[in-house]
Amino acid sequence: MRLLVSALLLATLGVAASAQQPRAPQFEPIPAPSDVAKPPADAQKATSGLASKVLQAGSGTARPTADDFVTVQYTGWTTDGKMFDSSYARGAASTFPVSRVIKGWGEGVQLMVVGEKRRMWIPQELAYAGQAGRPQGMLVFDVELVDIVPSPEKNPPPDVAAPPADAQKTASGLAYKVLRPGKPGGARPTKQSRVTVHYSGWTTDGKLFDSSVMRGQTASFGLTDVIEGWTEGLQLMVPGERTRFWIPERLAYKGQGNGPRGMLVFDVELISYR
Repeated sequence: MRLLVSALLLATLGVAASAQQPRAPQFEPIPAPSDVAKPPADAQKATSGLASKVLQAGSGTARPTADDFVTVQYTGWTTDGKMFDSSYARGAASTFPVSRVIKGWGEGVQLMVVGEKRRMWIPQELAYAGQAGRPQGMLVFDVELVDIVPSPEKNPPPDVAAPPADAQKTASGLAYKVLRPGKPGGARPTKQSRVTVHYSGWTTDGKLFDSSVMRGQTASFGLTDVIEGWTEGLQLMVPGERTRFWIPERLAYKGQGNGPRGMLVFDVELISYR
């Protein structure tokens, strides 16, 4: 039986890791903003000491809560202008739980709406507070909020029981619905591609059985190494897209072994492929 991915990986990547254990960048640094040394006079200041400034207005009114997960693009600098991490430089957005990052990040991102870009000046006491091996002093981040993702464990999809009327269906029986469009005109993976994704999977009674989002780690695998519904479905996506799939049992685990039974529902974000 072909399994989807291992559910036993515990390492953290992306922003969740950078906010807990920054790695040395292996890419071309992005120039620091002109006000990296200290917050300008027009920055908003919270009682906690966090300062921030909206660089680009977003849309809607919904803001993340401490229980949510967020998908973001970001760059971080020390106040001397040295970049220490950047999802932009890596070419892939990051998804992480709001409650598991440094305090300044958690507070700042809850001020944002989707599509907004904000610069944050995070004092040391809201960042790494003298922790060895991590950037010290005030940190400056440019953050773009791409999406708000409710906790997969606490919030199964409202249409988890069956595909809604507006879901598209393929000849195989796979049903799907685009939740967030990806790159316009972007190329799609082929059956021979290796993809990097974030995903959550539920049974039709709303029980979460696997989630890279909950683990804080993206998953990478070849499209010939997964269940048939994934092999077909991922070839319909473009990078940056998030799609919900309803996969009938005959395209999933087919009642074999220890895999979940019946129709399965997955929310999948295609981050990249090669």
